[in-house]
Amino acid sequence: MSLRPARPEEAGSVTALVRAAFAPYVPAIGREPAPMNADHAALIAAGRVQVAAGGPGGALEGVVVTCAGDGALLLDTVAVAPAAQGRGLGRALVAAAEAEARARGLPTVRLYTIAAMTANLALYPRLG
Repeated sequence: MSLRPARPEEAGSVTALVRAAFAPYVPAIGREPAPMNADHAALIAAGRVQVAAGGPGGALEGVVVTCAGDGALLLDTVAVAPAAQGRGLGRALVAAAEAEARARGLPTVRLYTIAAMTANLALYPRLG
């Protein structure tokens, strides 16, 4: 996986990927999760978005959004394109966030999820 900062012109693609990745959770939650409505252009401008590209034609396959503060790195969003799911990309995105925390000298990575996001609840404990 090659991870790089998202470029301003990719804001629409980032939003589309995040919306597609989170769409299956809408019925279980009863609303769109916050990442679906985030201002990805602003997040990209702030340097908070990394992307994994490598799909057909260089298409984005994964997105990770982070924010440093309060002595920890907040792992705000991890999203994998539906066509790229099941290949370990989500695990690699979380590992990239952990590496970012280490590089910034932050001892902790925090994240939030919703109980209805069962795949996340199964993955995150396995990652430690």
